[in-house]
Amino acid sequence: MIKSRDKCGVFGIKSKSGVFDRIYYGLYALQHRGQESAGMAMCTDHIRVHKDMGLVTEVFNHIHLEGNIGIGHVRYSTTGGSKIENAQPLFIQYSGGNFAIAHNGNIINYAELRETLERRGSIFSTTSDTEMIAQLIAQEHTKLGDFVEGIKSAMNYLEGSYSLVILCDRKIIAVRDPHGFRPFVLGQSGEDYAVASESCALDCINMKLVRDIKPSEILVIGNCIESHFGPEKRTAHCMFEYVYFARPDSIINGKSVYEIRKNLGKTLAEEAPAKADRVIPVPDSGRTASIGYSRESKKTYGEGLMKNRYVGRTFIIPEQENREMEVKMKLNPIKSGIEGKSLVLVDDSLVRGTTMKQLIQIIKEANAKEVHVRISSPPIRYPCHYGIDMQTQTEFIASKKDIEGIRKEIGADSLAYISLEGLINAIGEPESELCLACLTGEYPIKRKEQTKLL
Repeated sequence: MIKSRDKCGVFGIKSKSGVFDRIYYGLYALQHRGQESAGMAMCTDHIRVHKDMGLVTEVFNHIHLEGNIGIGHVRYSTTGGSKIENAQPLFIQYSGGNFAIAHNGNIINYAELRETLERRGSIFSTTSDTEMIAQLIAQEHTKLGDFVEGIKSAMNYLEGSYSLVILCDRKIIAVRDPHGFRPFVLGQSGEDYAVASESCALDCINMKLVRDIKPSEILVIGNCIESHFGPEKRTAHCMFEYVYFARPDSIINGKSVYEIRKNLGKTLAEEAPAKADRVIPVPDSGRTASIGYSRESKKTYGEGLMKNRYVGRTFIIPEQENREMEVKMKLNPIKSGIEGKSLVLVDDSLVRGTTMKQLIQIIKEANAKEVHVRISSPPIRYPCHYGIDMQTQTEFIASKKDIEGIRKEIGADSLAYISLEGLINAIGEPESELCLACLTGEYPIKRKEQTKLL
């Protein structure tokens, strides 16, 4: 079975003037969402696509695309499928016309749908679920005769998370899955409109955040803006976007990520105080929560680890041996802030435990007196099927050990996680509107509910 695990960033803009620079800077602001490949599709009298492996600055070095309407994509490093053919946007030609598409998310019934489409005659050139989505939309468009109706029909069969940007007939079409798993926002500046995975991409091009694209919404940006809706399902915003994945300066689902992370730290200090001299973060993922912890506990905040900014996220590096090497390259102790002190070390999550174990070792080798670890999310025990690359339950240290066992494994003097109730309260959304599956094992999508593609 082919597994497609895209965790990405998408961007689209329509303007009266050239948009290459704004797509470039929008993708640059979303680089944290994908560091494997980048691409753009631009429209003049035809659609032109440029994409390649690498960061935005590398892919578009000495490249310029003409056009006043376009879409862009950055792709997340994964455990498989790291190939140029899986880079996006994808360009699709069929009897009904052509379009370019880019996708953030993960379709959990990908294999079944692809097999059905292949039986119908579709030929695939990638292993990406994005191409399957595109082929499905093309077939439904051909059958129904209207592109938006084709998207609506396709949404009845797609199960999983998806934020789509589509460039078609000189229009930008933004589609968010009915659960609203991944964030997706609309921005405006005068008569120019943009859509993006996060609001930070709008800020950098001086666009005003208008609103979130709603779950199940199909937003068509052409000569005017039209809003259509597909099937209605329960909202399930991903808690991990708030805790870790989104940039702290973003506003997603109407909420400030920075304020939520600060509230997580505050709640953590209330629930799990520690006798310590100083609060330090795991940079950069634990920084905002550690500020909240420091303020609530009235303990001094300080930096204890210096980050090498030119090393990517260890969370997304596929091989364990590579991850361990990257940690040593990535973080170095600030000995004056550590030596002889009892420390509260704050991070957003504990997945495998190997990185935290190395950090504690580094800190203790710098002669810290004690290291008390505090985690601003509850223990992660279950795989994510909706777009965060945590696919195998055996990866999670919390699925194999209790908290005391984890503490011993990582070498901490004490360990505490925020409670599930504390997490929900800090986020400020009803539990019924959050996806907490990686914490509870309760998945918003039940496989028996899936609609079969006839």
